[in-house]
Amino acid sequence: MVCFKIYKCIYKGFAAIEGDGCMKDIYNIGLIRVVTLNDDRLLNIHGKIIEKYFPMLKVESKCIADQPYGIYDEETERIAVPKIIELAKNWTNIDALIISCAGDPAVEELRETLDIPVIGAGESTALLAKSYGEVFGVLGITKEVPKAYTEILGDSIVGTNDVPGIETTIDLMTQEGRKKVIKKALELKTLGAEVIALACTGMATIGIARELEVVCGIPVIDPVVAEGLITYCKCIRK
Repeated sequence: MVCFKIYKCIYKGFAAIEGDGCMKDIYNIGLIRVVTLNDDRLLNIHGKIIEKYFPMLKVESKCIADQPYGIYDEETERIAVPKIIELAKNWTNIDALIISCAGDPAVEELRETLDIPVIGAGESTALLAKSYGEVFGVLGITKEVPKAYTEILGDSIVGTNDVPGIETTIDLMTQEGRKKVIKKALELKTLGAEVIALACTGMATIGIARELEVVCGIPVIDPVVAEGLITYCKCIRK
């Protein structure tokens, strides 16, 4: 729970420097989900989380087509990237774009072509994790630790990224999946992790970060809150 309190403090701190009159009252944010969702509640849940902690951000969410299990390996990422780019390039009237996936697919490509900030969940989470400790457990669903985490956290990562028995983000949405994530988090703490950086935004969908903080007694970085914080900072500095 400590992480969520600090997010709020950071938000209030930035809000307090609004006095130069250059900041907007509301920033329009586009958010791309990398899993196909027909349920509006699930589609918009990441945006709702961000709006809760950062009320100045108004989030519109869209999802890529024909990927009901999302991105969970190199092949599904390869297939998803052009879909993400297509969604992004036709989006107008937004102040920033979030790719709500810890693998940050298409983020580098879009930063080269768009004239607005493009924020990836993975990079955001790893950057915030560095402010909470020096030894990191990265907890996601892929065999390999996502690129942004290895680049930013380096050799200070302990353990492995994947959760045994969890193959896709859909697997997280069960009680059994939740239990497996908690078990893995405790293992990472035993290996010496001082901070757990979640490496799948599906873990924000199930709202497990707070529970992991309570169970493990160490900070846990929620990737959707992290991407929201970085987006907010990018917007007010434009």
